[in-house]
Amino acid sequence: MRINKYISETGCCSRRETDRLIADCRITINGVTCEAGDTVAEGDIVLIDGSPIPPKAIPVYLALNKPVGITCTAAKDVKGNILDFMDFPERIFPVGRLDKASEGLILLTNDGAIVNKIMRSEHGHEKEYLVKVDKPFDDDFILGMSGGVEILGVTTKSCTVERISDCEFRIILTQGLNRQIRRMCKVFGYKVERLERKRIMNLSVEGLSSGEWRELTVYEVEELMNRLA
Repeated sequence: MRINKYISETGCCSRRETDRLIADCRITINGVTCEAGDTVAEGDIVLIDGSPIPPKAIPVYLALNKPVGITCTAAKDVKGNILDFMDFPERIFPVGRLDKASEGLILLTNDGAIVNKIMRSEHGHEKEYLVKVDKPFDDDFILGMSGGVEILGVTTKSCTVERISDCEFRIILTQGLNRQIRRMCKVFGYKVERLERKRIMNLSVEGLSSGEWRELTVYEVEELMNRLA
């Protein structure tokens, strides 16, 4: 197993954080300084800063209604990072990203295995958003958005788009390209004024005010695991 996957699944830190630790020569495998791409086998001794990785913690699964202005990163040197905002007593990290200017549902956990499963775009997990643009749109905009849009050198997957009002629509994506909805709207000459993620698979932001969070219920975790299996 690759070292960054191995460490992320212990809940110690995310893959991205592990890569930073490797770059800083802070990880060893059997006494040898780890390099990017190294693998770990059963029985190997992995140390961070000369100390063993702590035993895997009891899994924590949280749903946060992220406000605008919070950055979805575990990097503590980033002002307004999501970990400082949460101030949770245990080590957790966000699952995926929701850009700083956007709001709504984001999951946080110490379970690296579930992070890796959710992040695999080929699974096609649904994510639902409510979007407001800067001017009224017509039916051609809805058809264009739902049929696939050329951005970042690829055509987006077909998706569900439903009109809410003259300037608002609901969209359900099964992929997660960088700033995807904003880029899609820009192709048609629209600017996103508000973007809120309402749902990730079976998990909803309903009932949470901006900035509030809650633990997932046992039922929600079980259903989430079944969908990821």
